[in-house]
Formats: sequence, C-alpha cells, structure tokens
Amino acid sequence: MQIQSQPMGAYQTNCYIVTIEGKDLIIDPGIGATEWVLSHVTDPVAILNTHGHFDHVWSNAELKAKLNTPLYCPEEDAFMLENDPFSQGTPSSRPDHKVAGDATLTIGGIPVRYRHFPGHTPGNSVIEIGGHWFSGDFLFLQSIGRWDFPYSSATDMIRSLQRAQQITEDYPVHPGHGPSTTLRAEQKLMNYWIETVKATI
Repeated sequence: MQIQSQPMGAYQTNCYIVTIEGKDLIIDPGIGATEWVLSHVTDPVAILNTHGHFDHVWSNAELKAKLNTPLYCPEEDAFMLENDPFSQGTPSSRPDHKVAGDATLTIGGIPVRYRHFPGHTPGNSVIEIGGHWFSGDFLFLQSIGRWDFPYSSATDMIRSLQRAQQITEDYPVHPGHGPSTTLRAEQKLMNYWIETVKATI
C-alpha cells in the first residue's frame, strides 16, 4: 500500500491518495486539489470524504467529472456537500453512496471501513484502509476536532472519544490537518480531551 498526501488551501487540509494493487482511493480532496490528484493517480476507483466540511470536499465535483469515479460520504453529512451550509461558495457535489454509520465496503476489490465518530460533524468518520486510519477532523497529533461549530455536538464528541478509548488495536493515524500520529499515542490524551469537552457543556 502506498500513501501520498498533500496539504491543500488556506486551511492546509490533507488530501490523501491511497494506492493498493494499482488502484487509487482519493480521500478528502480539498480546495485546489484537482491538479495534484490528476497528476498522481493512474487508476482511481473512488473519492472518499471523512466528513462534509467545505475544506475537505471542495474538489469533489470537479474530480468526479474528470475521473468519472463514484463519491462516498457519511450519510449525515451529505447535506453539506449539496447545500453549502457555511456559505463558502463550495461547489455542490452529490454523493453516489451515502454511508450510514459504521460500514465495511468493498471498493474496486479493496476493503474500506467507515468508523462513525460524530461530534465534529454529525457524520464525521474515520476511514480505515489497510490497517491505517484516515481520521479527517476527529483526531490530530495531540489534538481533536472542534466541537463548537454549527452542526457539531460536544455530547457526541465525548461519546466518540470514549468509544475510541476502548479500541485495543493500534493504528497509524493520518489526520485531516497536520502530521500523522498513532491511535495509541492519542489514546493517552483522551481523558484530558473528554474532560475539556465536558467543561464546555
């Protein structure tokens, strides 16, 4: 498995290309991602969104049109792709597949697991491929996603962190912003983050 990444736009949102047996999965193509993606894929089979925020989905529509690949998005966040709720001018995109909750999919022969960790957004998910986590805006290096945006939920974030605490396997974690980390490293900080979020309720 090969993982390529490039930070995109003013928010430096990480766009990932995961290649397995020559097939490419594109994760979170943000602002200005199209040219980079087109120059780094050979056999794209899907575009995958971890959640619906504009800086993660901006190039969905353009890439779908150019690559003729299906788009997958968490079901609860599909409205963000279609309706631009933050009025950022995000090009509208329509998911071909709305992923409900936790789901294991097979895309181009590749197992892809969506793990639903709401809080940052209603549908916010980790995408697990080949034993790696692409965590979107759930987990970062020594940090977590914000829970104070419109459509965010502090209560859901606490539950998601508590659930992530219980996972016994370790995974490399590739966040939506910043450098990679591991689940084991971030679990050491989860009690702190749970208490921090609780204090805001």
